[in-house]
Amino acid sequence: MKIRYKLIAALLLTISVFTLSVKAQATKPLPKLGKSSLKEVIAAMTVQEKAKLVVGMGFKFPGMPAPKKGEKPKPIDIGGFKLPPSDPEAYEIPEKVAGTAGRTHGIPRLGIPSITVSDGPAGLRIDPTRPNDKNTYYATAFPVATLLASSWDTELVRKVGVAFGNEIREYGVDVILGPALNIHRNPLGGRNFEYYSEDPLVAGSMTAAIVNGIQSNGVGTSIKHFAANNQETNRNQVNTIVSERAMREIYLRGFEMAVKKSDPWTVMSSYNKINGTYTSERRDLLTDILKREWGFKGLVMTDWFGGHDAVAQMNAGNDLLMPGNPDQSEAIVAAVKDGTLPMEQLDANVARILKIVLRSPTFRGYKYSDKPDLKGHALVARTAAAQGMVLLRNEDATLPVAKGKRVAVFGNTSYNIIAGGTGSGDVHKAYTVSLLQGLNNAGYKVQAELAKSYTDYLVEAKAKQPKNTNFFIPAPPIPEMDITALLDKEADGADIAMITIGRNAGEGADRKVDNDFNLSDTEKGMISGISTAFHAKGKKVIVILNIGGVVEVASWRDKVDGILLAWQPGLEAGNAIADVMSGKVNPSGKLATTFPVNYADVPSAKNFPGKDLPLPAGQTTANPMTGRPSEVTYQDGIYVGYRYYDSFKVDPAYPFGYGLSYTKFKISDVKASSGDFKNAITVTVSVKNTGKVAGKEVVQLYLSAPTQTLDKPAQELKGFAKTGLLAPGQSQMLTLTLHASDLASFYTDKSAWVADAGEYKVKIGTSSRDIAKTVSFKLAKDIVTEKTHASLLPLGPIDEMVNK
Repeated sequence: MKIRYKLIAALLLTISVFTLSVKAQATKPLPKLGKSSLKEVIAAMTVQEKAKLVVGMGFKFPGMPAPKKGEKPKPIDIGGFKLPPSDPEAYEIPEKVAGTAGRTHGIPRLGIPSITVSDGPAGLRIDPTRPNDKNTYYATAFPVATLLASSWDTELVRKVGVAFGNEIREYGVDVILGPALNIHRNPLGGRNFEYYSEDPLVAGSMTAAIVNGIQSNGVGTSIKHFAANNQETNRNQVNTIVSERAMREIYLRGFEMAVKKSDPWTVMSSYNKINGTYTSERRDLLTDILKREWGFKGLVMTDWFGGHDAVAQMNAGNDLLMPGNPDQSEAIVAAVKDGTLPMEQLDANVARILKIVLRSPTFRGYKYSDKPDLKGHALVARTAAAQGMVLLRNEDATLPVAKGKRVAVFGNTSYNIIAGGTGSGDVHKAYTVSLLQGLNNAGYKVQAELAKSYTDYLVEAKAKQPKNTNFFIPAPPIPEMDITALLDKEADGADIAMITIGRNAGEGADRKVDNDFNLSDTEKGMISGISTAFHAKGKKVIVILNIGGVVEVASWRDKVDGILLAWQPGLEAGNAIADVMSGKVNPSGKLATTFPVNYADVPSAKNFPGKDLPLPAGQTTANPMTGRPSEVTYQDGIYVGYRYYDSFKVDPAYPFGYGLSYTKFKISDVKASSGDFKNAITVTVSVKNTGKVAGKEVVQLYLSAPTQTLDKPAQELKGFAKTGLLAPGQSQMLTLTLHASDLASFYTDKSAWVADAGEYKVKIGTSSRDIAKTVSFKLAKDIVTEKTHASLLPLGPIDEMVNK
């Protein structure tokens, strides 16, 4: 009997303790983000909440009716392309900032807010006006990336980033979807204006600089598009077939530099496949290389609607799917239940997102003003634009042009300047200063009758153009005005002629050779006619290239006296061009991408943008938004840009690193710290301004490495530095440092970066073809600078170029 009572008592005690425990748990406060550990917050989340957090809220499409409550959202049809449905919350929860690209889900019960991301490689892209709101929300259109890279000035680019980041923060955005740093593999790339260079050192250095500037404001960046996204044609379905060595030495190197030097908050995976698998589904790319080898601490997000399989993306370490749709969340929940997505992997993805949320202005409760310093930022944009313009030709000191001169301004684009590219890289700006306005502001006397003829012509032509409703593709350019009847009068009345040639491109399509890379017959005829008329009167002709990507110049450059490469300079375009034209700013830009003589000279010309593959069964035409299945083989391997032209001795029109000045410089006293490499070598260089006006020079260090069993380029850029503004007669000593990693090449068979023993030649110059001095040093024995794991392997052999 006693035993029975004891058992009953013990049972009652157990029940009592359990009841108290349950009550305690029921009354225990929920963990809150920022107040509790991440582990506790994640443990408190349901699987459904986790699946929502790793999937964006979706698009709130303008003009699209919100789904009815309780009704499953339907796909959205845009021109025959079915976009996945957005989460109903995208319509139910008001946008924090109108016109942004997307939002994450919030989980209020755990203190997790929604954060906002926005497009903007060259400036914040948000709606400039809002319903029932008299205020405006314009942003600064900064110079495009290719122009910034042409400055070869990382401190200048960092300052642009600081101004850019201020607008992101003050308009209430948490993460900007940029910068973009894909390599200029081919001059026809539609988004080359968004990218910095054909060289990974330049691309990585500029990216790190602007990321550091932007993120100094406490907002995030998303460096993109990771990786080998070097074309727009069939970008959502193209399979990029490329060697691991080319990937690591050319297409990943800049990303690695940016990750290690600037700690971007996020990385955006690209649309394309690499060797048969979508990048957003490649664990070797996103987890093994990015997170483990490079130590990336942030989150990886998809490009918008990128990839194919949400579960595969989660398993690959693609933490956030954007813009997101409910089907993806449902698939993730199901995968956790059936074991195809381990909870540990989902939790790891969630943790990376929460770490970024913790850093965001939204979580920190920042009271944004909606009033960034737009006037101050316009000055930053103007300064950067002038510093990145490249003087390609200047016969008989045609430039600078004295103020007060009478200028005949030709070319449609002179009156309708192109500030930047199209698509997600476009910016809603309050104004753009045309060349006409810039010249007037600078004190030139613009030929009024010619200007009126162009202005009237463009107004009439624009009125006749159908409204362009395609977000991706710019409206076709207006044909150049026939100026034949005006030439004699203008040549008599003006002191000098300026002709602007414009080009625009952007997201969704690549450029063409005819009438784009090559000038049209009309444009060539215009240049020829103007040059003939003005030269007959002993007067000069200057061409301004207002372009986002490389064009052919060799066939017409000798007809003109000066060529200024203005790229796409942002909203202060005309003022910045006039600053250089007048000599207020001495041009110091250098090409960060090669100008070939002919398109046929481009190493990837024969296989860009690849070949089409059969359409899926039942499909008769390519999808208007995603294209069709295709593949492109990178037979050029590591021989991209100057690496090809210099190794295979193909003369370009203008080489990598080239750019003229209004003054002259002398490079001297080039010395290496040692003739034998041990840990590092420093190279010192003296630069003297031997001309008559103040200016800046860029010193470039190219390295020629010994070849044992591995094919290598003739030379590669391994360092650069820009002087300060040197007065006539002034000198500056620059120091460049080479580390063992700078000597190394990637050996696929060894899964290692190896610096080969032998003699290394250090070439100091002002372009890849203008080498002033060469010094050398020796490496006594091979150095393995880094071991890796075999990754991104092609499914078959690639017939790559070899420098025999």
